[in-house]
Amino acid sequence: MVDVARFDHDDASVVVIVGTGSGGGVLANELAQKGVKVVALEAGGRYLPDDYINDEWDSFAQLSWGDMRTTSGDWRVARDFANLPAWIVKAVGGTSIHWAGASLRFQEHEFKARTTYGNVDGANLLDWPITLSDLEPYYDLAEKKLGVTRTNDWPGLPGNNNYLVLEKGAKAVGYSKVSTGHMAINSVEYDERPACQQTGFCFQGCKFGAKWSSAYTDIPRGEATGNLEVRDRCHATRIEHDDDGRVTGVRYIDADGTEQFQQARIVAVAGNSIESPRLLLASASERFPDGLANSSGQVGRNYMRHMTGSVYGIFERPVRMWRGTTMAGIVQDEAHHDADRGFVGGYELETLSLGIPFMAAFMDPGGWGRAFTSAMEGYENMAGMWIVGEDLPQETNRVTLNRSSLDQYGLPVPDVHYTDHPNDIAMRNHAYAVGDRIYRAAGATRVMPTPPYPSTHNLGTNRMSENPRDGVVNKWGQSHDVPNLFVSDGSQFTTSAAENPTLTIVALAIRQAEFIAAEMEKGAL
Repeated sequence: MVDVARFDHDDASVVVIVGTGSGGGVLANELAQKGVKVVALEAGGRYLPDDYINDEWDSFAQLSWGDMRTTSGDWRVARDFANLPAWIVKAVGGTSIHWAGASLRFQEHEFKARTTYGNVDGANLLDWPITLSDLEPYYDLAEKKLGVTRTNDWPGLPGNNNYLVLEKGAKAVGYSKVSTGHMAINSVEYDERPACQQTGFCFQGCKFGAKWSSAYTDIPRGEATGNLEVRDRCHATRIEHDDDGRVTGVRYIDADGTEQFQQARIVAVAGNSIESPRLLLASASERFPDGLANSSGQVGRNYMRHMTGSVYGIFERPVRMWRGTTMAGIVQDEAHHDADRGFVGGYELETLSLGIPFMAAFMDPGGWGRAFTSAMEGYENMAGMWIVGEDLPQETNRVTLNRSSLDQYGLPVPDVHYTDHPNDIAMRNHAYAVGDRIYRAAGATRVMPTPPYPSTHNLGTNRMSENPRDGVVNKWGQSHDVPNLFVSDGSQFTTSAAENPTLTIVALAIRQAEFIAAEMEKGAL
């Protein structure tokens, strides 16, 4: 039994990390392994594989971030899911419990969107202050940490029926970049975790631990060093600073409802692209009247959720798409940039399976009626794919504090405002048409495009920039305004790229930990 570290609230030598997902959980472990003392605050509870529930609704109730949020803008979510803009996890391990495991490197041009795409009306495009070559060594480390298939001589996962239908149709229409993908789900036993058992409940938490999650890898390993203390059910409410503008610690509400204050040498915010800007905005002061680290006015802005949507096909014979790995199937032929298609950036098509409850909730047409009931009657014969494409940053797509709606702690809730850019609409329509061709080539009798539902990929809102006026943090995720404040999650993304974000979040966290530890050792932090 490991003796878990306990640090005093007045220990000003610790690094405080808010959030324990793919960014915060990895950062916590990487720092702890380097001998740095860390207190990680997590708003949710702690659940391990034995606790996960292989039932959609019960699992949603157990894991999801269901705190009040509001939405605005013209996206479907504001109309149909007004208080659920994002489908993310509130628990130790964060959304790494829920994610499907797709682990893809960004393409070189996606780090240089402004240079590559030029001026796009209505978009707030910016080049990242880092390049693919800067991140490649950390992608290598991240792939080894996660056990990503089709890297390091690990085989790909087996293809289930949902994949075989996608593969058949994609190859029939001429696509060639079709595979079961790069997945952080063991195809062979690795890292004391078994190979995937193909149970199909990837979104509800992997009961076998075959899928990587910081909940049962990085977090317990960091705790085993004696340098990491995780405090669950602790909701951060405010970051404090001194007269020089350096952060001094974090206020939070503990599991008993008592306000606490943890002093800190450094604070890293890793609460997802909604909660992270919310915390910075809520930490406004006389010195930082518009929110902490917000001299640029960019905190909360440039919210991205990827250009998404789904396509479902119904076939004459059973597919039973729910059997096997949820998202182990991808078509990457459209991921490149080619403005001749009518949009900038690219997109990927990935297999997707939703259970009957979520299918009924998210499918379009929704509600009762013959179109809906006939689709549900064809569920056993249904195949599904999800569209993941580059979503252009817009200053007007943003997270703000809604002071007219308060949460359980009496604090303003975040409002998530989003409106599609014309580029998103053009790309989605192109992808719908491709999805239709793929399924019909595979023999579908009916194809149903489905509009986006609550997002799992939440990006931007505290973006990286070379120039402080253009963003919130520098190339290390370090605040331009406050040297001992860092952002360690997907909110630091400058642009979204076409790839699932987790591998990049992990790579950035490994890189950031290396920087923080070195700066601490030099006495610069």
